[in-house]
Amino acid sequence: MKKSWIYYLLLLGTATAQANDTIAVAPVQYREVEQTYSVEGLVEATRLSTVSAQISGRIKEINFDVGSHVNKGQVILRIDERETAQALAGSNAQVLQAQATLQNAKASYERSKQLFEQKFISLAALDKAQADYQVARAQAAASEAAAGQASLAHGYSAVVAPYSGVVAARLVEVGEMVVPGKPMMVGFDPAEMRVVVSVPQYKLPDIGAQPKVMVEVPSLSRWVKAASTMVQPLADARTHSTQVRVYLPANEPGVYPGMFVRAHFVVGKANRLVIPASAVLHRSEVVAVYVVDEKGGVKLRQVRLGEATADGAVEVLAGLNPGEQVALDPIKAGIKQ
Repeated sequence: MKKSWIYYLLLLGTATAQANDTIAVAPVQYREVEQTYSVEGLVEATRLSTVSAQISGRIKEINFDVGSHVNKGQVILRIDERETAQALAGSNAQVLQAQATLQNAKASYERSKQLFEQKFISLAALDKAQADYQVARAQAAASEAAAGQASLAHGYSAVVAPYSGVVAARLVEVGEMVVPGKPMMVGFDPAEMRVVVSVPQYKLPDIGAQPKVMVEVPSLSRWVKAASTMVQPLADARTHSTQVRVYLPANEPGVYPGMFVRAHFVVGKANRLVIPASAVLHRSEVVAVYVVDEKGGVKLRQVRLGEATADGAVEVLAGLNPGEQVALDPIKAGIKQ
């Protein structure tokens, strides 16, 4: 009885090992694929802003650094507001003085009108009282405008984020003196990204006015379908190329300004011999696949490949024939070889 159980366990172990040794394969076959024209480009932010100082002063507080996420309206840094506060206080005092002068001039003008009606003063005296009243009104308005400008300048001491985004660069330090126009921080909105490429003029008819584009991000091993494209109606006189902006979907993860990408413009369709890209083995300068025969034998074969497709396939230019089977897991196939 004990020997029967041991024999059963040996059979079970053998069957399990054979099952684990099974290699997943895919056929080498012709398939209709999209023909593309590829152009290298860089990612840039649709909204990229440099926040500059609007008043003079010393930086007293910095609340965010490079890489920090900032919400719209948050204070990113503060400039010493003591000077602007004093200017605002002086302007408010001048407003009070002008209002008092205005009230006095108005009262004098009203009295002068009554006295003129009673023939106690001349028309010249009435005209002078009216002119003094108008001057006082103008001075009061000017004082209120100056106070508003001082209040606005005082508000510039707190620098707020114009929109939600990420800090890309910090150009000042605490204690540094700034003047109007001095760049302080650079930020961008990661929700709105685009790819900028230059396309030769002779290729523009092929890609069309509203081209279909897939963006390849090599560093992420990812393909992204473009949300929209815009062909600029202007050519570079030196390179005779036209800039094309390829807009990515909103909030595309892992993509940030300056990344290297490839834009693949669809220019047609054709039948091509393809295999899954996962079957390709790269070893230094050698590009190969493991071919699995009908008996399960595995052999390494060098191949020459063409362009990759967005759905995970790659064109075979040489080294394989239609109908052959390639291993989808080159590492597992190499162990079995």
